[in-house]
Amino acid sequence: MSFFAENEAAAEIYRAAQTKAPATAAELGLMQGFPASAEARVTWASWIRAPYNRWGFQHVGQLLPTLTVHGGGTATSPLAAAALSLDSFEFGSLSGAKQTMGDHLIATYTDACLVLQGGKIRYERYWNGQTPATRHIMFSCTKSVIGLVAEVLVDRGILDENAATAHYLPELINSAFGDATIRQVLDMAVGIDYVEKYDDPDSSSSHYGYASGLLPAPSGLGRYASLYEYLPSLQKRDSHGGLFHYVTAVTEVLGWAMERASGKSSDKLVEEMLWSKIGVERDAYFAADPWGRAITGAGFNATLRDLARFGRLVLQEGRIEGAEILPAKAIRKIAAGGDAAAFARDAEFAAWAPGASYRSQWYVFNDGSPSIMACGIHGQYIFIDFAADLVVVKQSSLPAAESPIGADTVRLLRALAQHFRGQR
Repeated sequence: MSFFAENEAAAEIYRAAQTKAPATAAELGLMQGFPASAEARVTWASWIRAPYNRWGFQHVGQLLPTLTVHGGGTATSPLAAAALSLDSFEFGSLSGAKQTMGDHLIATYTDACLVLQGGKIRYERYWNGQTPATRHIMFSCTKSVIGLVAEVLVDRGILDENAATAHYLPELINSAFGDATIRQVLDMAVGIDYVEKYDDPDSSSSHYGYASGLLPAPSGLGRYASLYEYLPSLQKRDSHGGLFHYVTAVTEVLGWAMERASGKSSDKLVEEMLWSKIGVERDAYFAADPWGRAITGAGFNATLRDLARFGRLVLQEGRIEGAEILPAKAIRKIAAGGDAAAFARDAEFAAWAPGASYRSQWYVFNDGSPSIMACGIHGQYIFIDFAADLVVVKQSSLPAAESPIGADTVRLLRALAQHFRGQR
């Protein structure tokens, strides 16, 4: 698509949303009635597909098996409010014109958004029936939660980043992962024969979805009963290292290696290291695969405010109210960034997040103040800028996995960081 065509496509999306906001789950009549009518019923087979995802993303626990990540029963960590009028905040858009934050959030089917800056909630809004108590799926933001836990395990000497993956998982010795190091797994630098294509029912990523239990397999395509069966089937294509190849299955291998090294499941590691320590309002949960394993590449669900608390823990380099929860050097290691040249060679990702690198399952910007970002399909984001003292969380239900104005979300987040840095 030409630059002009991209600009016009983006502009049309904004015009359409300004004319009529996306219909909510309630307006669509989803899951209303006992039972809901066939056309309004959200099921295991339909919950990721539009328009059913408008309801599905807020109710994963009603459709899939889950593993609870307990909050620990500690007092809720307060989030003071000092609201600002950010709906009118403008940023440079792909449309070729300035767009406002409010218009962008509506155009990208946002369900909830929170801006935490200077330790205070500057902005918090909900759409599409979501409330502060709603736990929303975060898809690949899950990778960043897992990446942080992995870095802590490395720091504590439990997981060796220089070891071959097969050292922990001999089941993978003949797969793409056998001779890849844990560091290469952490940084998506595994030479693997895998295509992350969401609209092809026979693609690698679709088979990942079937094996994980996120979706039922169409007739003739259900080859694996669990991720434990699926991961050993993936084969090597290129040498490891010196590349960026985004593959959700790689994070599942990372989660499995963490479990084998620590003797604890990924959901328990997240519970013990994070969720029980940061004063959350609600338990979180992972979607589980058919064998009861946490889906570490895409399955984490949590409330908007609790994800902001998680972001604040990272922002404060592992400290909450002065108490050390995580080692600061593990977070600094992530914020130092990865191989920017390797990231830039992936044209699609480089256009979406120009100037970024990838480190430990996080996108990292080092062209000014360090910023790190978690991102999931259908519009999920956790953005942290250290110099701006800023955390932004966005939960969404975009109709497609990727949006023509997805890069505008990155532009908005970086513009907010620049704005707040300038005020400090």
